[in-house]
Amino acid sequence: MTLHWKVVIDASDPHAQADFWAETLGYLVEDNSALIEELLGVGAVTEAATVEPHGRRAWRDLAAVRHPDDPYEEKSGTGLGRRLLFQRVPEPKTVKNRIHLDVHTAPGQREAEVERLVGLGASVLRMVEVPGGSWQVLLDPESNEFCVH
Repeated sequence: MTLHWKVVIDASDPHAQADFWAETLGYLVEDNSALIEELLGVGAVTEAATVEPHGRRAWRDLAAVRHPDDPYEEKSGTGLGRRLLFQRVPEPKTVKNRIHLDVHTAPGQREAEVERLVGLGASVLRMVEVPGGSWQVLLDPESNEFCVH
């Protein structure tokens, strides 16, 4: 048996993080607006639980991105495949990540990709060169480390 999974990332601004990672990976920001409108209509949630970051209702404290080719649940907009979920937390990031994403580029494209990601809000932390290869360590807009190979 295989299990369905997603990577959940704590964030102070889940919508900004979702936008950054959607652009970084070529993913889609999930559209949960139909489900949210339905829940608002029956009084199951309040307006305070929502925001409108892209001109449509979204959860205030959650935002997710999904691979554009993967299936998703039409009623809720929730991805059923490769997915990152960003959840608002009150505390700031204070230590190095214990898990991180590696982004793999086409041969010879790493520098151009790093420049693109810096343009989206990433910053370069360091270059790593070891006998087995090299990569760059970047920080996303909330200082989460990730590697570009």
